[in-house]
Amino acid sequence: MQHGPSSFRREPRPAWVLCLLGLFLGTIPILPAAEPEEAGKLFLAGDYPGCIQMAGKAMADDDSGEEWRLLLAQAFMAVGQYTNAHAVISTNLERYSSSVRLRLLARDVYLLNGRPEEAKGFLTEIYTLWRSRGWAYQDGPNLVAMGRTALLLGNDPKLVLEQFYDRARKRDPAQREPYLASGQLALDKGDYDLAAKTFANGLKKFPDDPDFHFGLAQAYAPSDRKEMLASLNSALEANTNHVGSHLLLADHLIDGEEYPAAEKTLAKALSVNPWQPEAWAYRTVLAHLRNEAKGEAAARATALKFWSRNPAVDHLIGRKLSLKYRFAEGAACQRRALVFDPKYLPARIQLSQDLLRLGEETEGWELAEAVHAEDAYDVSAYNLTTLHENMNRFATLTNRDFVVRLATNEAAIYGEAVLALLQRARDTLTRKYWPDLASPTIVEIFPEPKDFGVRTFGMPGNPGYLGVCFGQVITANSPASQGVHPANWQAVLWHEFCHVVTLQMTRNKMPRWLSEGISVYEEKQENPTWGQEMNPRYREMILGKDFTPLSQLSAAFLAPKTEQHLQFAYYESSLAVEFLVHRFGLESLKSILRDLADGAEINAAIASRTAPMETLEKDFKAFARDRAEKLAPGLKFEKPKVESIAKIQEDMPASALNNFTLLNRQARKLLQAKKWEEAKAPLEKLIRVYPGNTEGENPYELLAGVHRHLGETNLEREVLSRLAARDADTVEVFQRLMDLGSQAADWPAVATNAARYLAVNPLRPQPYRYLAQASEALGRTQDAIRAGQTLLLLDPPDPAAAHYQLARLLHQTGDPGARRHLLQALEEAPRFREGHRLLLAMAGGAGGSSTNAPASARPGSPEGTGRGPTPPAK
Repeated sequence: MQHGPSSFRREPRPAWVLCLLGLFLGTIPILPAAEPEEAGKLFLAGDYPGCIQMAGKAMADDDSGEEWRLLLAQAFMAVGQYTNAHAVISTNLERYSSSVRLRLLARDVYLLNGRPEEAKGFLTEIYTLWRSRGWAYQDGPNLVAMGRTALLLGNDPKLVLEQFYDRARKRDPAQREPYLASGQLALDKGDYDLAAKTFANGLKKFPDDPDFHFGLAQAYAPSDRKEMLASLNSALEANTNHVGSHLLLADHLIDGEEYPAAEKTLAKALSVNPWQPEAWAYRTVLAHLRNEAKGEAAARATALKFWSRNPAVDHLIGRKLSLKYRFAEGAACQRRALVFDPKYLPARIQLSQDLLRLGEETEGWELAEAVHAEDAYDVSAYNLTTLHENMNRFATLTNRDFVVRLATNEAAIYGEAVLALLQRARDTLTRKYWPDLASPTIVEIFPEPKDFGVRTFGMPGNPGYLGVCFGQVITANSPASQGVHPANWQAVLWHEFCHVVTLQMTRNKMPRWLSEGISVYEEKQENPTWGQEMNPRYREMILGKDFTPLSQLSAAFLAPKTEQHLQFAYYESSLAVEFLVHRFGLESLKSILRDLADGAEINAAIASRTAPMETLEKDFKAFARDRAEKLAPGLKFEKPKVESIAKIQEDMPASALNNFTLLNRQARKLLQAKKWEEAKAPLEKLIRVYPGNTEGENPYELLAGVHRHLGETNLEREVLSRLAARDADTVEVFQRLMDLGSQAADWPAVATNAARYLAVNPLRPQPYRYLAQASEALGRTQDAIRAGQTLLLLDPPDPAAAHYQLARLLHQTGDPGARRHLLQALEEAPRFREGHRLLLAMAGGAGGSSTNAPASARPGSPEGTGRGPTPPAK
């Protein structure tokens, strides 16, 4: 017989239940009758003892409402009294024989009481109830319970969203559960944009609800730590005992290597629920990072105390270790989780990504495809399978030490240059730091930023990253993906390969600041134009309030205030490495890395190999301040008052100005007035007193523009050459120098600037055309041929000229391929006279002298096709 609310038949409570209720009701004063809504408010506010008291009194007063039982069990669960929660649930299951909400909660309660088989049975009971009397569960809370059950039984998440959660929201717009369930579903599947939107919509209806603020914080966590922290603050203002928020904050602090603060935050969570499994899982992570094997084992055992085969515990431990680049240890944790539950999808997709980052690709891709086949809504699995399809079209280049994958067209253009650069980096850096690298290193270069994001982070996006290293695998954005501020791909790969060396040397046990600091430092050791330099903004940050103590540098990467602050974190880290090497020597730095490999804590390792941390902090700050104060000592960088800027006159002598801002302001006023001669003085002074100023619209470019306006070509070229020797990314300058060098027949300069251009963007035809010309003029025939062959892969603006020039070069070396290229040139330009002369020469006929025709004899010229001149290629 089924009992609804109107036909409820009370069963006498067992004596032990009455005893249990007495234990927590004994000290409760007599209160007037309350409604479940009042207890629910106490629960949301974090007053779990108050909620227990109110619900317990209502039950003692023989209140028959199901809500009281749900609230009491949930409150017991919130404070870790799992056996009490089990007592409440188990004694009410028969009484509420048609309650799906009670059975869904019973599943969680029984799991945390070590009874997984019985817990699984409740899902079957709920399904049976739905099949027999689904009409009775059409209100919002019951639809949500049914939806959650459907998910646990493996149903399609999108169908659950549409048929249960969306219907629940429409049926009961005033209920919070449908919003929370929809948001949680999006979180579970990695759809963070949808999760953020859902929780934000919920907050419009429930602005003071801590669970919505917490959900929004979770949605922001992968992409916007500042917004995440703001949402966490709101959640904790509404409920200071909100365990989920404390755990997410601890997660954030662990990422930033703020381990003592993370411990304190976990202690707050455990003061609410001393048996919270996730809190103990985080403590397991911290013990592992401290190399405390006994503490790690004890914390994990506590996390599994009530549910000994809980896969979420090892999944969480492994995920956090993987975020610390401990991918092998992380993968081992996921395998342990899958022993507990082979179908646990979060562990399977995390293991897939761990294996891919370890270079164990066959199993990694198979796992991703299997998860996608089982759960088409899992965003990470979908992204990975789509990426795998794209990467199957990549070309692969290999040698003994590297496997390089990149787009087929790009492989043909600069793939060999990538291999050569990586080999040089390996030879240099292994000799300097660590020779025992595992081989091969896998390097994957992506023309699509979204593919780079998926391969690297599991999701598209994360703009701003040029490359990432996982230890034996490097991922990088291709030059094809670069925007208005291109970066030198050679510097990027050198930087990332340095990570390969230091991560393997330390067994991936190094803080981010040290890893990044060494890589930026080594960039500049290889090429002074790579890496970062002190600039006015960094000077201001060091001398102001943005300087980060040495012991806290990793946190500077986690939630930077601005993009500028993130770049400063890289610079300050490299400055810290330079300080350590300058003060204590490279061998001391290498000893620190070896100590980290043995499990030493970073600050202890540094102190043992250098000086006490307190001394180091003080000395490093002095070192950084000295570097900042010595930036352009002839200039003042303090921001002048507004009235001082307004008084700057165009005719004021530059020699009278010694303020960086005022000199720049005067130069720009003169340029705006087109007073070219007068603008020279402030620009020349800026370059003379601060030659390292190459950022943005810098004085070199402005002065070169002045010379160009005045027709002073040699002076323009001299200024741009000085800039090119300091800035590795300025392709516009390299292009102009190639133009000017070609006009002056300065072929060594043309070749140099073509090589500089190709180090930034090897996918444009212009530098290859110039490189072919310069190499031929310098007698480097093979270099000229290679440049000409590559030029033809890039759809040059004048293909006939490119084929003709390559045909001439090949003919000079006796290569039979010359004829094919010549015929292709004549196919493009049938009336090209020089081409016909070369064809006759190849046939042994007249006109053989034309084999040495100048490179400028192009099919677009008057002596060519007769079609009129073709504008020179830009």
